[in-house]
Amino acid sequence: MGELDGKVAVITGAGSGMARAAAKVFVREGAKVLAADVSGRQDETAAELGEAVVPCRCDVTDEASVEAMFAAALKAFGRVDAVLNVAGVAGAQALAEITMEEYDRVMNIDLRGVMLGTKHAIKTMLPTGGGAIVNWSSIGGINGSAMPTSVYSAAKAGVIAFTKAAAIEYGTQGIRANAICPGFIETEMSGGPGAATRFPALVQGSALKRGGQPEEVAELAAFLASDRASFITGAIIPIDGGSTASLPS
Repeated sequence: MGELDGKVAVITGAGSGMARAAAKVFVREGAKVLAADVSGRQDETAAELGEAVVPCRCDVTDEASVEAMFAAALKAFGRVDAVLNVAGVAGAQALAEITMEEYDRVMNIDLRGVMLGTKHAIKTMLPTGGGAIVNWSSIGGINGSAMPTSVYSAAKAGVIAFTKAAAIEYGTQGIRANAICPGFIETEMSGGPGAATRFPALVQGSALKRGGQPEEVAELAAFLASDRASFITGAIIPIDGGSTASLPS
């Protein structure tokens, strides 16, 4: 038996990276998954994982699209027990050079998208007694960096605050909300497998001195979505190989 047997999860960004890894782990643990993405690659995820996964195109910045995603989950599975708001983009413009186009792009996907996913997760879960929301933040939302990621960090800090608010507002109604804060994870966005070896400066401040794997983050998300995490809500959890535990050396 898996720790997610009988549960239904909605996962955004499921065409690649940590979200695709999460879909794999959730299916392994017995869950049904609505795999959502805007790219079309959600179909590849569904084809790989079989009948436990239903693909859905979703633009997380568009509320009508997010509503349609949850309607598709209810149509396919009848309920939603867990929502992983993973979809996101990176941003790397120096603060003095930020354009409003870049600001809007990053904020709309990384913060607005999580807000809409959380809002409609709550509305979908309340009639069936609640569920678990896992929002993707970043260690960049906890600490600043010399890298030019100010708008990205602001969006991810917003995710942290938003997640805490959701946990407090809806805890007595059966909703748990937590945020995970990945460090350098070797996904397609960061350069793929071996990226930390090619760019060692990105992990030199961590305790483990390596990049993380998407599956390692997915395992944490699966635990937080499970009944084993029934007393965990409002938590902000770094998964970063010890990066945020370290002072600069």
